[in-house]
Formats: sequence, structure tokens, C-alpha cells
Amino acid sequence: MKDVEERGLYFEEFDLDTRYLHRPGRTVTEADNVLFTTLTMNTQALHLDAAWAATQPFGERLVNSMFTLATIVGASVTQLTQGTIVANLGFADVAFPHPLFHGDTLYSETVVTAKRLSSSRPGQGIVTMVHTGRNQHGEVVATATRSALVWCRDAHAAASGGAGSGDAGSGGAGSGGAESGGAGSGGAESGGAGSGGAESGDAGSGG
Repeated sequence: MKDVEERGLYFEEFDLDTRYLHRPGRTVTEADNVLFTTLTMNTQALHLDAAWAATQPFGERLVNSMFTLATIVGASVTQLTQGTIVANLGFADVAFPHPLFHGDTLYSETVVTAKRLSSSRPGQGIVTMVHTGRNQHGEVVATATRSALVWCRDAHAAASGGAGSGDAGSGGAGSGGAESGGAGSGGAESGGAGSGGAESGDAGSGG
């Protein structure tokens, strides 16, 4: 019997002509918002104080935008980078064009805008993606451009002693995903996005 391990996409498998739709969506609750906000030491009343937020332009509390960003990236992990990412290199052009409210359902999608082999790390490549989050009405609530360093198939198999080169989960397209939250802080090629130093020896904040 053949084993099929769920994983993301190798460098060769990322397709510039595809929109990757990440499902299921995530219905955001008040508990999600309050817990994330307090865990991250954020005292913004717009997320925590219902009485005060009711006097503000939107008339109610807003979901913490960092939760929104982390969720749209996290939702892509299973389909894109699970087990195939080397490092998350950074974010650029992050925007929140529409608020997200308690009870809204957040849907994430990704388009690959560029990919190139690494010039300093053989067997790895840089993939640039645009993540988009929409609510249940199809309104865009968040966008972010992200660069990630990912394995090439054969190099990963060689580095892991033959593991990791099998078929992707869910029928060949793979089911991996991106890292959630926080820009990559270090080393590897930044590919123009985020804060990583361009083409240094070591990869940035990985996972």
C-alpha cells in the first residue's frame, strides 16, 4: 500500500496561473478577537471596549487586523507550504481595505506572482505570493504580499534521506501552507519583500 503524506507545494509545483482557494473559511468570534488581542499585549479599546467602540465611526468593535493577517496566511499552510517551506522571508504591501466584525466568516485565497531559484541556496527557491482575505459577502478585508523560501523536490528528498518526494495530499495539487503571523526577520533572500537581509547565508524566521 502506498503512503500519501499531506504536504504543501515544492518550488516546481507553484503555478503562476492559478488562484489557490483555501477552505474551509473561519468564522471569527468575539472570543477569538479578545483572546488574540490580549495575548499580543494590545490594549486597543477598538477591539476590547464595546461601549466605547459603539461611539466610534463603525459603531462596534473591530477584529484585530493582526488576527486577520495571521489567519489568511495560516489558512494557506495546508495547501501551499506545509512541510515544504524553508523560511518565511517577509511581508510587503499589507492593507486592510474593509473592517472585519465579530461573526464574519473569513475566506483566504492566494495568487503566486513570481518565483525564482535561489542564487545562494542550491535546491531552494523564492516564491512571492499575494494573500487575499474576503468576508462572507466577498468584500476584501485584507491583502498582503509575502515571500517564502521553499524546497525544490529533489533537494528536499536528498536532504531528508529520501522523504518528502511523494505525491502531494489531496490529489497531486498538494495541500501544504504558509507560516502564519509575523514577517520573517532574517537572512535568506528576501526577494524584495519584508525585512530579511538579501541573500545572506542563513534562512530567516522559518518553519
